Amino acid sequence: AQKKEGPPTKVSVGTMIEVPSIVWQLPHLLKEVDFISVGSNDLMQFFFAVDRGNPKISDRYDTLSPSLLSLLRHIAEQCEQAGKPFSICGDIAGRPLEAMELLGLGYRNFSMSSEALGRVKQMALSADINKLQDFVRGLCQSRDHSVRDQLRAFARDHSIII
Repeated sequence: AQKKEGPPTKVSVGTMIEVPSIVWQLPHLLKEVDFISVGSNDLMQFFFAVDRGNPKISDRYDTLSPSLLSLLRHIAEQCEQAGKPFSICGDIAGRPLEAMELLGLGYRNFSMSSEALGRVKQMALSADINKLQDFVRGLCQSRDHSVRDQLRAFARDHSIII
């Protein structure tokens, strides 16, 4: 049997963002890739320069710090401007409060454990994304160590199930 000739198969090429230094190269990188995936576990460990598994110092590692929110928003903005799809994977995507923050930053594609899926989906379906975006983007400027309490209050005040 002869092989039929047809158009070549399109292969999408993307990259994981797992170290902070690559974030500053995104304008160049986005010209070369089809998509971006943020590897949140490694990115945060290197961003905070803290071993997340060490209980003596892991309290310095806050997934809801304004500086991290700003970094994640910067990544989303760069991808949006370049017209490239972006996603996030890791522990942060599977926790409802943190996933709520990610929705507010513009993330729409999440990779998480199957156990987390139901709770995160329930949160997302109960949220008004436009109101959430306005609120979360303002939190990037906060001087607090964490915006966890502000996010919980917003969820409570807007009947978001976390």
